[in-house]
Amino acid sequence: MMTYEQFNKAFATDEACKEYIVAKRWPDGVRCPRCNRKERVYALKTPFRWTCCNKDCGGRSGYRFSVTTHTIFEDTKVSLRIWFQIGYLMWTAKKGLSSLQVRRVIFGEDSGTDWRTAWYICHRWRAAMKGDAFPLAGEVEVDETFIGGKERNKHASQRKHIGTGGAGKVAVIGAIARKGMVVAKVIENTDTATLDGFVRQTVSKGVKLIATDEHPGYRLLANSLPHRVVRHGQGEYVVGTTHTNSIEGFWSLFKRGIIGSYHKVSKDYLPLYVNEFAWRFNNRKNPNAFADLITTCSS
Repeated sequence: MMTYEQFNKAFATDEACKEYIVAKRWPDGVRCPRCNRKERVYALKTPFRWTCCNKDCGGRSGYRFSVTTHTIFEDTKVSLRIWFQIGYLMWTAKKGLSSLQVRRVIFGEDSGTDWRTAWYICHRWRAAMKGDAFPLAGEVEVDETFIGGKERNKHASQRKHIGTGGAGKVAVIGAIARKGMVVAKVIENTDTATLDGFVRQTVSKGVKLIATDEHPGYRLLANSLPHRVVRHGQGEYVVGTTHTNSIEGFWSLFKRGIIGSYHKVSKDYLPLYVNEFAWRFNNRKNPNAFADLITTCSS
């Protein structure tokens, strides 16, 4: 992994950032983002701009595009150097980085830059941090968690109801291949159809073991998959190779990031934060993670 100093030297100008995007986005030659062809694509006099003269793109009149067309950087008025610096900081911050901290570090307290600019850029990077790590194979752990404060700690006007477990919170389900990748997503509820459907979509049919807790939503898995249960309610946490310690470790990291860095996350934007933490976990040993991230920035 490059140090921050090395990173800044490599991307010292907007032109260097644009050259990098071109190299990662179109390794075999510039392609039109509309028709995905590279034939009859011509460079314009303005650097990093092209016109596509294919029939689907208007023929001779052509379709003009730039290096940032159909990417998370499109129409931005902020320097690409700033975008890259924020992306690097988010990649290397184990517990996440709030938009207020980004504003202080990148723009400075006295810059006059609105914190919403940093917030927008961070969210665009989180949207790019998608990517499918499934199907998961080998020994897989599956578990669900809940994000949000306790109802009894909220102001009376904001309480929905008093209950236990996930009352008033947002559910997130995750699956992790031991010593491998994690997949996580926000779900509306924890009924059998939701939990069972997630597992069957995420886990390979040739999986060796699926370990879960005793939640009844997983009860149908054993009909066709090697499913074993560890019963936390009875004081069981490890039974042979059956445990959910790995996925619970990921939840711990995720929750520490939410509480320590962001303090509060709304339900609408929670999927983006789940994206971020899963992507960073899956790329923890990938020295080319930033390069791979740039290749996913096209919409």
